Amino acid sequence: MSKVSRRRVATVVALTGFTAAACGTAVAAPSQSRGHAANYLYTSIGEFDAAAKPLLGRSDIDGVQVVVPWGMLEKEKNRYDFSAVDQVVRQVEAQHKKVFIQLQDRFFAPPTRLPQYLLTDPEYAGGAAPELNVDGPVPGPPGAVAAQWNKNVQNRFQHLLKALAQRFDGRVTGVNLPESSVSVDTAKDKTHFSCDAYFNAELENAAYAKKVFKASTVVQYINFWPCGWGDDNGYMKKSFEFAKKHGVGVGGPDLLPYNKPHMNNAYRYLNQYRGQLGTVAMAVQEPDFNYTSPVTGKPYTRQDFVDFANDYLGADIIFWATSSPWLHQG
Repeated sequence: MSKVSRRRVATVVALTGFTAAACGTAVAAPSQSRGHAANYLYTSIGEFDAAAKPLLGRSDIDGVQVVVPWGMLEKEKNRYDFSAVDQVVRQVEAQHKKVFIQLQDRFFAPPTRLPQYLLTDPEYAGGAAPELNVDGPVPGPPGAVAAQWNKNVQNRFQHLLKALAQRFDGRVTGVNLPESSVSVDTAKDKTHFSCDAYFNAELENAAYAKKVFKASTVVQYINFWPCGWGDDNGYMKKSFEFAKKHGVGVGGPDLLPYNKPHMNNAYRYLNQYRGQLGTVAMAVQEPDFNYTSPVTGKPYTRQDFVDFANDYLGADIIFWATSSPWLHQG
């Protein structure tokens, strides 16, 4: 999961030819803080025991977000296995902390951890679309994203959401859906991807999640939308209006203060819609510590992340990678 942030920003830069250094970064005036964001850990479910569990006892940690691939939960059609999630939830409950589940339907390097039947049954027309990988100077192996724009695939994803809600609604603090950014390799795609169909499917899934999770918070990660820079296609504005109307929370996989690509996309809307959304949850993932602040010219510090999350984005939660330096100092 550590490649999520780096790859997505790299994709935007590659497709637009934009860099903050080349264009300059206008620093917007921060808004009044509405409070202090709670600190959660961020980890994949497979690394929970080794990476997150030892840190959960800290008094400054309120909970943990675990990223769970679809294929782990549904190994065969309609046969769900939630035992790994159950185990994590029980351990976190025992420490009187909170849990967020990120349900993952896209993967940035092989293998594609989707149910096998989606990929092989003709009913799903391939089940997944190949994604470009422009992380770094040499393209990496292609990733894949579930073809949510195929109604049969989307129906299966919503079945999973319903099953998860029946087991965990009210027991977990929240569920978040993956980032909106996608970079389908249309030259190799056989699933009939289109930007409009993808956009509509993502909002439909968020609305469905909100419908079945009546007690737990639902957060849709929104960072970039395909087929347009900023809000050229109107997707960003529409998605925030949707979130406001449906009471869906918003967040993102990258907390990069004043980073120009993000400022031109989701960040400005998070600021504009402060106080009008459900939970706002931002993640500081591993690559984020390697970025340089356009304000200071130095690597981001913990305080940089916290101040921007509180004062500009109005965040309620920060999901911190378990490798965050401040978690291992002192």
